[in-house]
Amino acid sequence: MTIGEPKHPFPEWVSQVIADHTEEFGLYPPNDGSPELLAVIAGWLERRYGVRLDPTRQIMALNGTREGLFNTLIALCPEMTARGERPVVLIPNPFYQVYAVAAVTVGAEPVFLPATAENGFLPDYSQLSPDVLNRTEVAYICSPSNPQGAVADRDYWANLIALAEKYDFKIFADECYSEIYRNTPPPGALEVASEGGADPERVVAFHSLSKRSNLPGLRSGFVAGGPESIRRVRQLRAYAGAPLPLPLQRVAERAWADEVHVAASRKLYQEKYALADKVFEGVEGYNAPNAGFFLWLPVKDGEKAAMKLWTETGVRVLPGAYLSRDVNGKNPGKGYIRVALVAPKQEMQHGLEKIRDCLFK
Repeated sequence: MTIGEPKHPFPEWVSQVIADHTEEFGLYPPNDGSPELLAVIAGWLERRYGVRLDPTRQIMALNGTREGLFNTLIALCPEMTARGERPVVLIPNPFYQVYAVAAVTVGAEPVFLPATAENGFLPDYSQLSPDVLNRTEVAYICSPSNPQGAVADRDYWANLIALAEKYDFKIFADECYSEIYRNTPPPGALEVASEGGADPERVVAFHSLSKRSNLPGLRSGFVAGGPESIRRVRQLRAYAGAPLPLPLQRVAERAWADEVHVAASRKLYQEKYALADKVFEGVEGYNAPNAGFFLWLPVKDGEKAAMKLWTETGVRVLPGAYLSRDVNGKNPGKGYIRVALVAPKQEMQHGLEKIRDCLFK
């Protein structure tokens, strides 16, 4: 239960689509994504979020969103701010590790903001000083969040976008868990930005088929944003990075066009949420996730709890501190463990019961 690798069945037609297009392994794939794939993604964005983007200028296919979250910062973060100062990249804490690695790679100063129970597990970037915000070039935000399963609502997005407009920085919206939720579809950053009339270059959004379609091995996602942002990302891709092979792009075309398999997988996760709620009923500090497929369980010391679980029960989880950074002597993940709800339901329930009995009784 330590690694968030989706285990639900992927669509049964995947193998056949690859077989039908095997001859395209003999072709160099389009660098930015096939016209068909980009059009399908644009259609999905309009159906899901009500936003219309030009597929030829505002979307690029990715070889997994990790590539995009890293390379897009290289493409869009300048070496110096307009004032000739070192740029700042804002990062929630805990965080997906590629955010910090990307910031260090471009020579920016990573500034970590706690995402804790006190602020709904979403960072409050508005608390930063004007000096820091004036140097900020990019703010990463993950919604639904990994590891806490928190969802940025419309007000959160609107306030963050307003802050970005005021201080002229970009928002990198990591929305890879957007289709795994308990009840209500999470709003998207592009959606709220469009409704509020924000600068089209203000938000860059990242989506993936790994979680949505249970296809982590396909390595398929996309980045969407303003025409100038995507132009610069495409320019970098022309010299670095690897486009998705065409037969796999054909699978992605079909996947983004189909919601049946997504709804079936989401139903399984909703059943897992209910099981987790039942197993941990009455456990002090238990936070039922609104989305995603992780539990963020409070313990005294995450590393000690993970070791105790492993040695006494054989259940493996991830210490929360491994997803966080010490800031001013505090690590917001230290008192947590992350538990991945990816195993089959019966196996998952058995693991959760072992966690409860070992750590909470």
